[in-house]
Amino acid sequence: MAVRGRHRRYQPNRINRASLTVTAGGAGMALPLTVAGTGHAADLDTWNKVAACESTNNWSINSGNGFYGGLQFKQSTWEAYGGTAYAPRADRATKAQQIAVAEKVLDAQGPGAWPVCSVKAGLTRGGPSPDVDPARTPAKPSAKSAPAKRDVKDVKPEVTPQSAAGTAEMYTVVRGDTLSGIADERAVRGGWRQLYDTNRRVIGGDPDLITPGQRLSVRGDGTRVPRQPDKAGQRAKERAKERVEDRTKQRDGDRGQERAEEQARQKAAERKAAEKKAAERKAAEREAAEKKAAEKKREQARSAKASAPRGQQSAASAPVAASPSTPYRAAGGSWSKGYHTGVDFAVPTGTSVKSVAAGTVVSAGWGGSYGYQVVVRHADGKYSQYGHLSALSVKAGQKVGAGQRIARSGSTGNSTGPHLHFEIRTGPGFGSDIDPLAYLRARGVRI
Repeated sequence: MAVRGRHRRYQPNRINRASLTVTAGGAGMALPLTVAGTGHAADLDTWNKVAACESTNNWSINSGNGFYGGLQFKQSTWEAYGGTAYAPRADRATKAQQIAVAEKVLDAQGPGAWPVCSVKAGLTRGGPSPDVDPARTPAKPSAKSAPAKRDVKDVKPEVTPQSAAGTAEMYTVVRGDTLSGIADERAVRGGWRQLYDTNRRVIGGDPDLITPGQRLSVRGDGTRVPRQPDKAGQRAKERAKERVEDRTKQRDGDRGQERAEEQARQKAAERKAAEKKAAERKAAEREAAEKKAAEKKREQARSAKASAPRGQQSAASAPVAASPSTPYRAAGGSWSKGYHTGVDFAVPTGTSVKSVAAGTVVSAGWGGSYGYQVVVRHADGKYSQYGHLSALSVKAGQKVGAGQRIARSGSTGNSTGPHLHFEIRTGPGFGSDIDPLAYLRARGVRI
C-alpha cells in the first residue's frame, strides 16, 4: 500500500538572516538610499536566489519571528540601513526597495549577513549592480539648514557607559547591578522608579529582577548627583563591597553547579555506555540464535529433500515464497459463489509468481474481477490459475516448467490490496475449483 507524502509548513531558517543589528547614537537620522557601488554589488539573479533560499521568493512574508521580507531583514537592520524611507518594515516594501537596502548591508557586512543562503546563491562582493529602481519619493528639504547626508558607514553601535562614562544614554547591566544603584550611579531623574518605567519592556514585570547583558535607557543628564564627600564615599564603598560579595557568591555557586553538571554528564555517559554494551550483547545472542535456527531449518529441508521420492523433488513448486493469508473455502459475501474458491498469499506488489508444475499457458491477460491473470494446463489435466497480477512474463501457448517465473504479483481487478490469488481447477471455466493446498502437498510441496 502506497504511503502518501506530507507537506510541512514552511519555516524560515533562523540562522540564514541578514540580522546584524546596527544602532545609531542619535534619533531621527536620515540615511541615503542609493544602491552601493559596483565594488560590493550583486546582480538581480543572485538576489533572487538568496530570496528563494531565505523565503521561497515571498517578498512580502511576515512569518512572525522577527524577520521580514524576501531577504529576511531584522527590523533593526532595516531601520539602520535606511529602509524606513521606503516602508515601515521590509515586508511592506517592494522587491526593488528591499534589494536596494540589501546592497547596503552587503557593502557594510559582506555576504556573511546571509551566512547559509549567500553560499547557496553564490552571493559575493564585487558583482554587477542589480537593475532595480526602488522608486522612492525624495524627502522635501527643510526650511532650516538641511542635514548633511550620511552613509551607512556613519551608523555605529551605541556606546556604553563603560566606554564613555558621563556621555552615554544606554547602560549594559552587569552582574550585581540593581535599578536603584544604576539610577544613583547615572543620576537618573525620578530615581529607580523612572528608570523602571522607561525600561519596563526590557526588564519585565519584576523591577527587582534584572539580568546581565540587558540594555537600559538611562535618561539622566550624564552627571553624578552631588553628595557629601563622606556619605558618597561610604555609599560607594558599601556598594562595591556588596557587588564583590555577590559576585563571589555567584562565582562559587556557578562553580558548584558546573561540578554537579559535570558529574551528572559523567553518570549519564556511563549509563549510556552500559546500555549500549547490554544491547550489543543481546543483539549478538539474538543473531547467534537466528543463525542456529536457520541452519537447523536448512538441515531439515535437506533431509526432507533426500527422503522425498525422486519424481516429486522437481515435480511441483509453491507459487510464491509466503504463507497463505486467506484459506480455501472461506465463507463470505465478498465472493460470487459465497465462498473463497482459492487461496490467497499476502505478498508485496512485484513478487515473483512461479508455475506450480510444468504445463502449457492457456490464458495470459485480463481476467475481469481476477485482474491480470495466467492460467496453466498441466499434464494431469488440472489447471492452475494466478490472479490480481501486476505484470505478465508469459503468453498463451507457451511451455513452462515447475518453478518458472510466469508473472509478478499485484492488486489488479477486484482486490483490496497486494496479494496473489491461486486456484487449482478441473477445467478452464469458473466453478470447478479444488483444494489448491492439498493439490500441492500431494506433490511434495511444503506450505
